[in-house]
Amino acid sequence: MALVPYALTRPFLFGLDAEHAHELTLGSIAKLQNTPLQCLWQQPRVADPVMVAGLHFPNRIGLAAGLDKNGRCIDGLGAMGFGFIEVGTVTPLPQPGNPKPRVFRLPEAGALINRLGFNNDGLDAFLANVRRARFRSGGGILGLNIGKNAATPIERAADDYLLCLEGVYEHADYVTVNISSPNTQNLRSLQSDAALDALLGKLQERRERLSARHRRAVPLFVKIAPDLDEAQVGLIAATLARNAIDGVIATNTTLAREAVAGLAHAREKGGLSGRPLAAASNRVVRQLRSALGEAYPIIGVGGVMSAADARAKREAGADLVQIYTGLIFEGPELVARAAAALRA
Repeated sequence: MALVPYALTRPFLFGLDAEHAHELTLGSIAKLQNTPLQCLWQQPRVADPVMVAGLHFPNRIGLAAGLDKNGRCIDGLGAMGFGFIEVGTVTPLPQPGNPKPRVFRLPEAGALINRLGFNNDGLDAFLANVRRARFRSGGGILGLNIGKNAATPIERAADDYLLCLEGVYEHADYVTVNISSPNTQNLRSLQSDAALDALLGKLQERRERLSARHRRAVPLFVKIAPDLDEAQVGLIAATLARNAIDGVIATNTTLAREAVAGLAHAREKGGLSGRPLAAASNRVVRQLRSALGEAYPIIGVGGVMSAADARAKREAGADLVQIYTGLIFEGPELVARAAAALRA
């Protein structure tokens, strides 16, 4: 158990602007990770080994991409007991993201809205941070999440994804192709049948060359949105299978606001995460499982705020479960509780 319970620090953090609290927390973790003061939040990792997509995961609970966009806190976050950590989204060039304020808490709903817009320090800085991390040497699985720069025209998006894939390949246990953030203009259009087919074809061709060069096949995952109907999910599933993509992550944040209507900040633009996302995310996971069969790797993410939510994600068909907003509201203790619940 962490030396300092999160219940003692949350009131202070929630008294700050949401993005300022986020940066303060990450800055502290980055400074204190791999030092004796890491005991402030460190927890034993629940042992529940499982093989998914050819990888040995120490347990089924991971951190979703987006929390540590620059990969500067991999070891510190891993010390919370995660079986796997996913960092990014990284883009080839640094970019500031959207104007502030751009992160909003909806505590009554256990939710966040963000319109960050892939703010990150770029691929070179990202890789320098990843190379320093020790998480993989300790048995953890590391996923690297890639995207496109906002200034890159959507018809040239593949160029950015290929640049990122080249850069991250040798340092990743798996690579996630993020085509579902609502905060980069036109990005979700890449989920359409023809556009997705073209992008994945190019990525697979490049991966074959990288696999031969590095003598290692790194699994490719695609992260999709919750705001899809059953027919759209079916088309995406068919495209993933046709292009021999290794797995899918469901889901990113939602543009829907019905569950938070009338609350402060509910009208803010951006992606909604947290408790209100759970039902939509679970629906997409179930549809993917039905379309792709029992053996296809699915990582479920969205609305996991408790151990029961993690079990529900597994029951919907997810092999692995990621958290993000739940960590912000519930703290590191959620990692151990969720991992223990899935082991049980």
